[in-house]
Amino acid sequence: MPDLSALAQENRVLFNVALQPIQGDRFQPTGFPNLGAATYQTSVGQKLLVESAQSMANRLETVCWDAASQKPIDALDGISHVTVNRKGQFMTDTMLEAHRLNSPYLLAGTDTSFINKLKADLGGLAEGPIDRRKLAEIVFKYDVGSLIHGLFLAKSELAGGRLRIARAVSAFVEANEVRVAASGGVKNDHVNPSGETKSGFGNVPFARDEYTASEITCFINLDLAQIRGYGLGDDATELIVLLTLHRVRRLLDSDLRLRTACDLEPIERDNITAKRPKDFILPSLADLEASLPGAIKKCKDKMVHETVEFNDELKKAKEKKETTDDNADSQSEA
Repeated sequence: MPDLSALAQENRVLFNVALQPIQGDRFQPTGFPNLGAATYQTSVGQKLLVESAQSMANRLETVCWDAASQKPIDALDGISHVTVNRKGQFMTDTMLEAHRLNSPYLLAGTDTSFINKLKADLGGLAEGPIDRRKLAEIVFKYDVGSLIHGLFLAKSELAGGRLRIARAVSAFVEANEVRVAASGGVKNDHVNPSGETKSGFGNVPFARDEYTASEITCFINLDLAQIRGYGLGDDATELIVLLTLHRVRRLLDSDLRLRTACDLEPIERDNITAKRPKDFILPSLADLEASLPGAIKKCKDKMVHETVEFNDELKKAKEKKETTDDNADSQSEA
């Protein structure tokens, strides 16, 4: 069991983890529709958002998922989560869903068994002030990850859509003193170089912007006060803290290949020390994974693994208006 005594009186754990490109100097940041790269000015110069909090939340969960077996990794065997099958085959899971327990595959299908079960459990919260402890108990029962990464049960039949839990852990990646590293290329069509580009034929030249930076930092903020505030008792609190530290360590120990051309690594991986509380060192993956089965066992009577069927038609959104030829081609090659 890792020594977490340094956290006993702390409300937050803050890590500022220095990163570097695994090769070369350039990296490709996240991009947003109609915005592109998210640069912004500060008193110390131009900065860049390399990876957003919402994307990092997904990555922190993905590293805990065994894609080959379609279940949590072995060290997490016994935690609560909800699996969705389609025609008897695995389709998705709350650990993979962007909105976790608020997934439409759980709450918006014609099979209402799960939402009815959730509604019954949440029944006492339908009116009046929200009992935060009861809400935390129910969420812990069905999907403990929602107490780590946040939840908004937006459906009106679930307490009028008032049930929200903020993220207990937030992470994002920023870069300082960034500069554009411009380059480009061409998609070659050796059969028909002058073919119609909007149909995917022809040669298509494109421009490409990557970046360099003086510093790249992964910021991680674990809200211990929020986790204690769930009021779930010592065993559940310990489990949620261990699960959170495990996700952080597993992400930093894995390949931080955020995109094709954004392959980063911690400069100092083996000795990641918190900015707050000072001198707290992120436990090793081996220590965390050795402690998790015992912590999960202590809470096994409070957690379930539900399996739900979603056999509704997978409707498509309305057809989008075709984009201009040149824009479509350049995006596909970027």
